[in-house]
Amino acid sequence: MTDTDDTEAESGDRFLVGIHRTESDLQFVVRVPSEIDSRWRNPDEFQRLVEQITWDTLDQESTLRTIATEHATGETVALGSVWLQPDGTLVSHTLSEPGDGNDS
Repeated sequence: MTDTDDTEAESGDRFLVGIHRTESDLQFVVRVPSEIDSRWRNPDEFQRLVEQITWDTLDQESTLRTIATEHATGETVALGSVWLQPDGTLVSHTLSEPGDGNDS
């Protein structure tokens, strides 16, 4: 149901998740909304939470291997989005492995 999905998404902040490939490493990237809920007190806290949810959802080794072997240096590969409430509650996510057609 679209209305329910919209309501759920509005009840939290949407963080975009990706992996940026450099010449020497892979960097976990969290894009923070410009109008984030003011109840988030510590940026490191929600970034760690987004990373934990990402690797609890996706196979970290497989995901990173795919990005390292199939994507160019300088490219940021989108893994999806995570919606969180400031108390740390996961509202929903759209995380998917790279290359499965759901990169957003």
